[in-house]
Amino acid sequence: MRGPIAPPQVPLAASRADAFADLVQDSVERLERRWPQLAEIDFMVLEVPRPAAAGEPWNDEAVPLGGTAPAREGRRARVVVYRRPVEIRTKGRDERAALVHEVVVEQVAELLGLTPETVDPRYGDED
Repeated sequence: MRGPIAPPQVPLAASRADAFADLVQDSVERLERRWPQLAEIDFMVLEVPRPAAAGEPWNDEAVPLGGTAPAREGRRARVVVYRRPVEIRTKGRDERAALVHEVVVEQVAELLGLTPETVDPRYGDED
């Protein structure tokens, strides 16, 4: 008889989507230490971005990795990271975590009207 490889509480059982969401959350937590106002922003993960305006297909380089939506009456500002485009551009967990953090930093910078280097002084550093 076959059973699961690991119990559900073990990280091995986490789905790719859950593991990706954890990377986004880790990145946000790193930034919140410096920017407590991020607690007022909703961070989301979506599989893919919505298509560009009808008749304007993306080429491979133009597919966005993230996006923002400013706060509106009754809705908080949002930062979105698109899971599949990020996964396609990365080969392993460490590379994926670095790209996720880069995307989060860039989107937060856009939302706050700052440079990415201001949001995270290590932005662009090669680890």
